[in-house]
Amino acid sequence: MPGPRDIVVNTGPLIALAAAGHLGLLRSLFRRVVVPAEVAEEIAAGGSAQFACAEFHAATWIDRRKSPAVLPPYLLTTLDRGEASVIALSLAEKIPTVCIDEKVGRRVARLHGLIVTGSLGILI
Repeated sequence: MPGPRDIVVNTGPLIALAAAGHLGLLRSLFRRVVVPAEVAEEIAAGGSAQFACAEFHAATWIDRRKSPAVLPPYLLTTLDRGEASVIALSLAEKIPTVCIDEKVGRRVARLHGLIVTGSLGILI
């Protein structure tokens, strides 16, 4: 991956990277790691015993948004709230790179001109 930049990350990659013990790779590869409020809520919904919850909360370097993103209805008809919030936040803040694992989410992000990576792309 070329030089450090900002990235908005979805739930799946956060859990996968934490499960593999490599959540810190995001910090080393990107200048700023942004997580929408909806994604943080999805992770917290599993409870403190949920897989990767402790790792996510311990990563104080993650920029966790407190306010929910404004989600356009057309995104919600195709995607879940986490994926929709990642794309909406990325577009609103002009952050060109997103990390999404789900096939449909990746396709929608590319249609919006975003650079897409996933858990495997981060690990490679």
